[in-house]
Amino acid sequence: MAERRVILVLPAQESLRNPAIEMMTTGRGRITRRIEGIPKRTELDTTFAPVPLGQIGFTASLAMASPAAAPRFAVRAVMDGTGDPMPSTADGAQVFSDPTISHFLAPGCAAGPIGDRSHVASLLGVAGLAAKNLDGAGVAMAVMDTGINLAHLQSRGLNPTLDATLTWSPGTGMPGQYAVDHGTMCAYDALLAAPRATLLDFPILLSTTPGGSPTAGLLSDALQAYATLVAVMRRSAEDRPFQHLVVTNSWGLYDPNWDFPVGHPGRYIDNPNHPFNIVVGTLSRTGADILFAAGNCGAECPDGRCGGVKHTIMGANAHPDVMTIAGVTTKRQRVGYSSQGPGIPGMAHTKPDLSCYTHFLGSEAFGTGTPDTGTSAACPVAAGAVAAIRTKVPHTTLRPRDLARELRADATRRGASGGWNRNTGYGILEPLKTATRLGL
Repeated sequence: MAERRVILVLPAQESLRNPAIEMMTTGRGRITRRIEGIPKRTELDTTFAPVPLGQIGFTASLAMASPAAAPRFAVRAVMDGTGDPMPSTADGAQVFSDPTISHFLAPGCAAGPIGDRSHVASLLGVAGLAAKNLDGAGVAMAVMDTGINLAHLQSRGLNPTLDATLTWSPGTGMPGQYAVDHGTMCAYDALLAAPRATLLDFPILLSTTPGGSPTAGLLSDALQAYATLVAVMRRSAEDRPFQHLVVTNSWGLYDPNWDFPVGHPGRYIDNPNHPFNIVVGTLSRTGADILFAAGNCGAECPDGRCGGVKHTIMGANAHPDVMTIAGVTTKRQRVGYSSQGPGIPGMAHTKPDLSCYTHFLGSEAFGTGTPDTGTSAACPVAAGAVAAIRTKVPHTTLRPRDLARELRADATRRGASGGWNRNTGYGILEPLKTATRLGL
């Protein structure tokens, strides 16, 4: 039997609500009772806790996102894929894609490092931010990646704080103790502008589910991780160990062929109604700032996995509630692999939003002298800048979309138009300029 990994969306029922509640309270929730509406010739992943989906039309609803109130739940399954085309509904369940996701480290055609962390810090105005006490204190930064190695960060001169109690992993391992890899690079880069922020380790790209790989995961892994953060952010401010949350995501899809075909209602990359895109919107409505890398399918130097160089900012990377980050060097020149806009039709058009620095000597997570590369590095550098500003600007004062607007207003424009352009968005991030204008 040909198999296809899918995310099923089912009407609410007690056998879904109960494990979702258990997930919220204990961090693990297993399906133990029969679920109504599972299609024939489908194997349910009972280890995957049901994810509550709060939604009104295409709009995520925070009020309906709890296990007690959600009208629908998402679960993970394997479906018989021998029938063409893949059904959009089956026995009452909606069928959505669960594609492989991968990180955005630069392709092999890229050159060596351009500048180092001191250049990045200078360009971001980190000393000026620190003088204003904008250092990320009280802010949590969730790194959605391959896991963090604290010992390596310490060996590179950082003094990171990590909250090991707030995490989710599709496999085994301890927060802060994963192998030195892409996630450690992202954590390092996120701390450049926000050294006092608290790291949260979400190694979603270490999937042990068939279909994943050592440096890739499944979209359903990200769905579960985001649902964990929604549950945390639904707590009162007094019950959370941090004042604000910034989420950095240096991953996505390289090729539309990883997804369902064009026109399928369950496709991910151009579908606001996909469960993951709904949950991204829900988390944003809790007040979390969410940043995604633009991708590495730029026309001058695309990654070999890219399915093209047009409309390659896809899925949540083109979500209207996230800041999408393109890559520039410390010489303020766009790197040729940075994906260009506009976003894929069906999602937000004016993507990327902003550009930030990449391809510099920083974490050396991949060996001595190796640069931090790709839009993978640009995204966490920008996330750290956002965390620095959030030190004094809570989301109750400036919502995520509003802060994104302020950052776009102060960005250094590239090109003659002075507005948005497909290469660098609204320009290169200038966090110190924004902090000063806001009177911080």
